[in-house]
Amino acid sequence: MGQPRRLTITVSPELASQMHDAIAQGDYASEDEVIREALLDWQLRRTASLDAQAALKADLALGMADLESGKVRDFDLDQIVQLGRKLSGRFPYN
Repeated sequence: MGQPRRLTITVSPELASQMHDAIAQGDYASEDEVIREALLDWQLRRTASLDAQAALKADLALGMADLESGKVRDFDLDQIVQLGRKLSGRFPYN
């Protein structure tokens, strides 16, 4: 991870007050700890989001490859719904 870097941030008075309240209640030991946890949380969400985007791009690439190679064909949604209802036995046959 390397040497820690010192950053200076500016927060709204409301956010500063909430941070100080959390520290006073013993939820955190310092402002640094609050910011560190917030940044770790951001890092986890960002990593998950980037992973999801990469997976979506890969799925789209597979779909486009299937389309270009002719593996995809037209379908009739009404026919699929009718067949599903018939097979499920929950709806009267149309």
